[in-house]
Amino acid sequence: QVQLAESGGGLVQPGGSLRLSCAASGSISRVNAMGWYRQAPGKQRELVAAISSGGSTKYGQSVKGRFTISRDNAKNTVYLQMNSLKPEDTAVYYCNAGASIATMFLNGYWGLGTQVTVSS
Repeated sequence: QVQLAESGGGLVQPGGSLRLSCAASGSISRVNAMGWYRQAPGKQRELVAAISSGGSTKYGQSVKGRFTISRDNAKNTVYLQMNSLKPEDTAVYYCNAGASIATMFLNGYWGLGTQVTVSS
């Protein structure tokens, strides 16, 4: 099993920044890709950003140019730097990890989620 521990959510004003962290532990050998999904009330869970162990990245269209995903393989930790935040970024952000970016959503591991609220 793989455990994912998220941190860094909170309340921020529009235009502000937040950084999320997610540390993986347990059966780390099963984890090549890590990333973030988010889910707002009444909406489907959607990809925010993902990164492979080799550094390849994938971003959701709505966050391109504002969010940056990075990874410290030595610490088994993934980071999401969120800049120029908008009210529509408000959601619960879930850390996700698995064998690949393509398969981790359906067959990977999930954190408990951290709330991000963008409001004045």
